This record gives sequence, structure tokens and C-alpha cells, in this order.
Amino acid sequence: MTAAIAALGIVFGDIGTSPLYALRESFLGHQGLDVTRDNVLGILSLIFWSLVIVISVKYLLLVMRADNDGEGGILALTALIVPARNATSTRRRTALILIGLFGTALLYGDGMITPAISVLSAVEGVQVATPVLESYVIPIAVVILVGLFMIQHRGTGKIGSVFGPVMVVWFAVLALLGVSHIIQHPSVLAALGPGYAVAFFARNAGIGFLALGSVFLVVTGGEALYADMGHFGRRPIQLGWFALVLPALLLNYFGQGALLIVDPAAIDNPFYRMAPAWALIPLVLLATMATVIASQALISGAFSLTRQAVQLGYLPRVRVEHTSAEEIGQIYVPSVNYALMVACVGLVFGFRSSGNLAAAYGVAVTATMAITTILFFMVARDRWRWSLPVSLAVVAGLMVVDLSFFGANLFKIPAGGWFPLVIGLAVFTVLTTWKRGRQLVAARLRRGRLPIERFIASIAGNPPHRVPGTAVYMFPEPGPTPPALLANLRHNEVLHERIVLLAVQIAEVPRVPAARRASVHDLGDDFHQVILLFGFQDDPDVPRALRDITTPEFGFDPGDAKYFLAREAVIPTKRPGMALWRDRLYALMHRNTTSAAQYFGLPAEDVIELGIQVEI
Repeated sequence: MTAAIAALGIVFGDIGTSPLYALRESFLGHQGLDVTRDNVLGILSLIFWSLVIVISVKYLLLVMRADNDGEGGILALTALIVPARNATSTRRRTALILIGLFGTALLYGDGMITPAISVLSAVEGVQVATPVLESYVIPIAVVILVGLFMIQHRGTGKIGSVFGPVMVVWFAVLALLGVSHIIQHPSVLAALGPGYAVAFFARNAGIGFLALGSVFLVVTGGEALYADMGHFGRRPIQLGWFALVLPALLLNYFGQGALLIVDPAAIDNPFYRMAPAWALIPLVLLATMATVIASQALISGAFSLTRQAVQLGYLPRVRVEHTSAEEIGQIYVPSVNYALMVACVGLVFGFRSSGNLAAAYGVAVTATMAITTILFFMVARDRWRWSLPVSLAVVAGLMVVDLSFFGANLFKIPAGGWFPLVIGLAVFTVLTTWKRGRQLVAARLRRGRLPIERFIASIAGNPPHRVPGTAVYMFPEPGPTPPALLANLRHNEVLHERIVLLAVQIAEVPRVPAARRASVHDLGDDFHQVILLFGFQDDPDVPRALRDITTPEFGFDPGDAKYFLAREAVIPTKRPGMALWRDRLYALMHRNTTSAAQYFGLPAEDVIELGIQVEI
């Protein structure tokens, strides 16, 4: 129960604050829908079935089963795709990975819009209480957003323990506000039947389809919910949703609908119009706290996605801080945090109202949700061995919903929907450029490399002087002689008594047990090849991993070791591989990446870096 409450403060913030603007935008969006009883019931029916199908069925019951050793999110789902067995499956797997990467990139655009629209929609409530404060809405929203990002270093666990109880109060208030109006107009509950949704489309035709773009706002937290699964686990999230969040949301939406049937003029802000005058200011304060919490879901998800992308080789190394001694999934990434903060503040100043931001919101999220459905189909078929008819039946139904929302949101592109798409394309370019650049650098380094066995044999006839201590030479792959080893011997004409050739590899699973962490091969003449295997959610602490090796012939004394690293200076050229502009982009990222010594936890005083030039 404690985990479920904490999850309320992290996982459900985004979807839990949609009542502030979702129903309003369904009528006041660019489709210009009349506020009539039939239209209200039709929109409510669409909202109800969207929450049931997209969140309850798709994410809570189906997609969250596709966890990667407890971790969720589209990148973890992509890593579950079965490895290729032939040329055809290799091409298919490559295409699916690229699709998954594009979905991941789109989430960053979503992560920028969510805090801005959530906080703005709450602060705008002061205009309902007193129009005099209208000019202060944007400054207040900016101050709140900056404060939120400044506390991220405290960690999602500590933040969640504070936010969780606040969200319990928030959802209770949502339910009470809704019930107070449903009691006055109980016939609104008829919208639970799907017939009202069907009649709505039949009656409104094209405008009804466009309204789906705003109805979608009620489910925008679904992808973040899945991405944050690793922070709290599947069961607490499911418990929180079905026991509290879903009932509270439905009661509030139906309460707003009951109000609109009685008073169509309340459409300017139906959420705040539900409250009595004396409760407006307290409700604004509570809503503001809730929307600050709403922003947390996407921020935490962005941190998790970034670390996964780094470990899987799609982003440069960045500084990752662990904020919990108990939960390995609770992390803080400073560079991502401040980039999101700047973007959110810029969006507030650029769009200036939650209504304008709602026009930009949805295109990226709907695309990501559709991509998640495609990847889920592949996992169900290849990993779970679902039959083709069952897989198609389940996924086809989900795709009809996903593509309907996606098509409706395409009309938002001219009004601001271009922004998350541009961000998504930019991030996708970075992800693919870094991955391809790493492959090119590895290929260049591999050419003409001397196998380590031949190197050891070549020095046997004329052994160099061996100095006391252990030298650890890090190189991405086992087999070749590390360039740093050759450079050190060439310049200093000595070798250490014990040589460790270290390759660090990342598995496509979140965590690797300590028992499977290391493999050691004795190459003779006091040379050892060590391979350390980490998961994409593991903390790659190399000295600790070496110290924990228990193989009898390999004993490692951290105080006796020096670490030799090759620092590549990447030189962009017109050689085949990538376009020149991508070569330059990769070189720029490479120059600014966190050092391998810091990333792998190496003691700075024992690290020796040797520079080499690599043309790509």
C-alpha cells in the first residue's frame, strides 16, 4: 500500500490532472463543438471508453506484462525484440529497433509539453477566482516550474513520499466535486453506454473526428505510466489505478458533464466552475500542487529512458546520480533535467496558455502509443508465442483506437503540433547518429588490430621490462590488443607485472546478477582477459566488479592497479559511412561526453589516458 501511495505521486500525476483541461478542450478546441446535451453525453462516452481501452486494458493489463526484468518504457520494450536468426529477421529487427527509437525520441517532446500545460492549466484557475490576477499567470507558472526542476536531485522516492499523500487528497477532491454534480443530474451516467459515442460520430461527422484530438488528452499519461514502472513495480501501479485513480477521474469527468448540461456557459472552465466560490482559491492551490506532481511522471520517465539509451549505446555517456540506496531505478540525470527546464519555460512564454499548448499536445504521444502497440505485437508473437489469430485480434483492436487518435491529432500540426515532432526528429537524429558513429569508430579501430595472442607471442622472444603492479587496459571488445597497451609499450618500453585486458559489455536486460557479472580468461604470461557484463539499468562500477571476482587464479587489488584508457579524437571526413554533417555532429557529442573514467567509477588518480586519432 505504501508503494501504491508513493506511485500516485509519480506515476499518475499526468493523467490525474487532465480533468483541468481535457473536457473543455473537447468543445473549445479548433473543432468548435456546440455544448448540447447529446454532444456532452457523446464526449463523456468517448472519455469513458478511452480510459478503459487505452489505460486499463492496453497498458495496465497487456503492455505492462511486457516488462524487461521489471523495467518498462518503449526502449525497454524494444530491447525485448527477439535477436535476429537470419538476414530477413535481421532487417526486420533493425526496422523495429528504429521504430522503437523514434517512439523514444517522441517521448522527450512529450516530456517538455506536459509540465508546461499542466502547471499553466492549474494557475489559470486564479482567473476564475479573480480576473485581476490574469497578468500574473505566466510568471507564477514559470516560478513553479523552475522550483520543480530544482528539487529533482532529491530523487523520485523522496519526492513521491511527499507527493503521494497530496495526490490522495487530489483524487478524493476530484471524486467529491464530480459526485456533487452527478447527484443533481444522474442521467449523465447514461453516457457509460457506447451507443452515445457511436451516435456522436453519426451526428457530427468530421467535427466529431476532430474532437478525438482533444478527447485524447484524458489518456496522455499512459506512456509515462509504463515508462515509470521500474520505479515502483507493476502491482502498486495497478492497485492505485483501479482502486482510486480511475473511479476519481470518471466521477469528475461525469460531474463536469452534468454541470455543462445544466449550464453550457460553464464550458470556459468547467473544472473550476464545479467548485463553490469559497473553495476556488484552495482548489487552485491544490490543483497547482497536483500539476507540479503531474510533471514528475514525464521527468522521471525521461531520466530512465536516458540511462537506458546510454547503456544500450544510443546516447553519449552522461552523469547519472543514484538517489536511493534501496531502489536502483530511482535516478537523477542533471543534463536532462536542465534541458527539460529550459524547454518548459520556453513553451510557457511561447504558447502563453494551456489552450494553446493543448493544440500542440497529442501528436507525439499518439505516435508513440501506436509504436508501442506494434512492438507489443512482436513481443507477444516471438517471446510469448501467442498464436497469430489471437495476436492480430488483440492488436488490431488497439491499433484502431491508436490510429484514430493519431489521425485526429494530425490536424493539430499547424497550430503547434509541429513542436514535439521537431523535437522527436532531433532526438532521433542524435540517437541514430551516436549509434552509427560508435560503429564506425569501432570498425576503424578494428582494422589492422593485432590479436592479443599474437602480441603475447611476439614479446616472448624479447620480453620488455616488467614493473610492479597491475595495469588494466579498457577496450570495448575482447580479442584485439588495446591501442593503449601498444602505445604505452611503444613510448615507455615497459609493461606491468600483471596485465588485465578489460571489456565492458551491456546486455539487453535491465540487470545482470553478480554471479554472471564477470568472465576471466588466463592468456598466459600474467595476461588476463576479463569481460564484465552489465544490464542497461546497472551501475557500471568497474573497480568493485573487478574486486568481486572470485576466480582462484585472478586476484585484484584496487590499490595496486592503474587504468589505461584510449581517448579517441574523432576527425570528421568524407569517407563512406555517414554524411559529413552527421560525422561532425558525432564528433561534437564525442568531445562533450562524460569521461569513461568517471562513468565507470575509476579512481581519477589511477587513470592514464592515451590519445589516438580516428577518422570517420
